[in-house]
Amino acid sequence: MTSTEHRELRAIKLEALLDSPTAFSSSYDDTVALAEDVWQQQAAVEATSEECATFVAVDEAGAWVGIAGVGPIPDVPDHVHVHSVYVSPRYRGPAGPAAELMRACIRHAQGHTALGWLTLGVHERNLRALAFYRRLGFEDTGKIVPYRLNPAEKLLILGYPAFRASDQH
Repeated sequence: MTSTEHRELRAIKLEALLDSPTAFSSSYDDTVALAEDVWQQQAAVEATSEECATFVAVDEAGAWVGIAGVGPIPDVPDHVHVHSVYVSPRYRGPAGPAAELMRACIRHAQGHTALGWLTLGVHERNLRALAFYRRLGFEDTGKIVPYRLNPAEKLLILGYPAFRASDQH
């Protein structure tokens, strides 16, 4: 993504929140209320950061149909985290861009961070996403955290053992 694609970033994130609200840690109402300069700043950071990145999938017409981000977790030492993974319903399935978006996140994290662990969080009821991530090689870490928007619900933390296989404890 480039620093000028803030409108596209906003549109796909809002689509994602309407389609799959429990897949994200922010609500549609909070996200739609963000000012344009917030989106501009986020796009600029994602486009210029060494450690963080957002990858997009586009259709034949250039419209954004998928997104995935990766970056360090400020409060969790030695962890880089995949986040904001979403593909429009029409583009889901084995031939869709989800696996390539995830591979791009993994490659970026391996090449642009020295962190030891690659993780992601999945809502406990998002069985489709859990199955998808497991097919890619992510495994349960045993860590479970409260879902930010409803602490009575849980996020399962998955890790990617192949990320830094020689560095794993």
